[in-house]
Amino acid sequence: MRAAVAALTLVAGYSGIFSAPAAAAVFPPDQPYMDNTAYAFGATDGLAASVVNEKAALAYRQLTYRESGRRVDYTTTTGHLTAADANGKPEASMFYVAYTARNRGPFPRPITFFYNGGPGSSSIWLRLGSFAPSRVATPDPYTTGWPNFPLVDNQESLIDTTDMVFIDPPGTGFSEAVLPNTNQTFWGVDQDAGVMRDFILRYLAVNPRPDSPIYLYGESYGTPRTDVLAPLLEQAGVKLSGIVLQSCILDYNDQYPSASDLQRATDYTVSLLPGYAEVAAFFGQVTPPPFGVRSFAREMREFSTRHYDEFLPYGPTFLGLANPPVFPTPAVYAQMSRQSTINVSALTAYLGSNPLNTTLVPGYTIGGYDGRVSAPNNSPMLVGDSDPSDALIAKPFPVILAQQLPDYLKYTAPNTTYVTLSDTANVSWDFSHGGLPVPDTIPDLLAELTLNPHIKVLVENGYHDLVTPFFMTEKDLGRLKSVKGIRPDIQVTHYSGGHMIYLEDTSRPRMKADLVNYYRGWPIGGAMTFAQLPKPWSDQPPAGTP
Repeated sequence: MRAAVAALTLVAGYSGIFSAPAAAAVFPPDQPYMDNTAYAFGATDGLAASVVNEKAALAYRQLTYRESGRRVDYTTTTGHLTAADANGKPEASMFYVAYTARNRGPFPRPITFFYNGGPGSSSIWLRLGSFAPSRVATPDPYTTGWPNFPLVDNQESLIDTTDMVFIDPPGTGFSEAVLPNTNQTFWGVDQDAGVMRDFILRYLAVNPRPDSPIYLYGESYGTPRTDVLAPLLEQAGVKLSGIVLQSCILDYNDQYPSASDLQRATDYTVSLLPGYAEVAAFFGQVTPPPFGVRSFAREMREFSTRHYDEFLPYGPTFLGLANPPVFPTPAVYAQMSRQSTINVSALTAYLGSNPLNTTLVPGYTIGGYDGRVSAPNNSPMLVGDSDPSDALIAKPFPVILAQQLPDYLKYTAPNTTYVTLSDTANVSWDFSHGGLPVPDTIPDLLAELTLNPHIKVLVENGYHDLVTPFFMTEKDLGRLKSVKGIRPDIQVTHYSGGHMIYLEDTSRPRMKADLVNYYRGWPIGGAMTFAQLPKPWSDQPPAGTP
């Protein structure tokens, strides 16, 4: 692994951006900015146009990759840009942090726009956890030292490969709508995608990149956002080179089926099972123990597909749609255990009447974002947060951010507290899209593939993610096979880890290496190709229709 990490800077294809190891960096002075605007994040809040500005803090930094000794000099830009509609009317003052290499080298340098999901989330999790030049070092999947985690130089940063812009949607971070719009104006699937498009258009107008390959990177709800956003950008004249979809929920109807479509509940129950089985194996509840996560995932996909019909009585109960609920008998549990190698106790936790997160490991609560993260039921981690994998970062990241903004990024906002996640936005969100009450964005992804047949699509999954299960994502993408004549450039990768895959120290270097290959247009070793995607479940709609 050490050799692989050392090689990363050599395969990036942008050797011209590096400073020589012995060179003494000469930086311009930082340009701090104190933003005295009092931003507000309620549904009906909006800024007066007279107080909107596009000022930003500039800081000049350097990252040294220890294994190679090479350095990247980069600039951080932290502030606001104003998204405007097609008529030039301001929509929202949107906060962003950009990391750009000072020497772009001899080749057109990519630029990637990052955002989290929620909906209602800022981009703090990706920016402080994944591929920016500094990150919060967590012990994921363990909780040692919580909540006091350090900010460290990120040896897996993508700054050697792409410039990065992290975006906070309206009502999150320091972003606020501009009157007569209010934050709630943009709290919806289509409204959100529109204002994100307009921010990116503004960024590219202020920072022209006519030759740069342009990428989008969305996590969680950021994946359906990307599916909707990508064709909007294409139609606005922005040619995308690629999109990265991490920890996907591409069709909300998988998890929220209607009462008249109860088989979809079984689709989800069976699609989550391989990820849950990986979690059960982590806790020693698979007999015999599997040889590895990759081979075990393959076995569990096969089991789930082969025994789908046996789960039909229990799917509606699993999603709380059955009245009365239906549970397996002891004999059924025993049979499932023999067929799957998952212990009876783990299957009972999965399909039984008690919540699986407090039943799988007696006396402990396991995470949803990462099923391997656990805490005793009386742990302070669980005070105010029932998910230890969420609590693992929910407290440390804002503490680090409060230090990083003034010290490292040179941006201060004395009259506003940064909103990491807006519950108000989440509960107020208009999920309707494409004629459905909740979004199915596979048709939007197909629209993008039709507009831009050569776009590169990378889909990243964590084996232990119980929120956006990897097998469900594969099944959703498999719907694209219903369209004749398309051969999309889709690669699907899998890693040990949960929803925020990059938190795990063993997986982040692999993700970095895979992303470097992706940016270069190279095949990713071990990735699932479009041809290898499974067929969708029989009741899932074709790709062209929700």
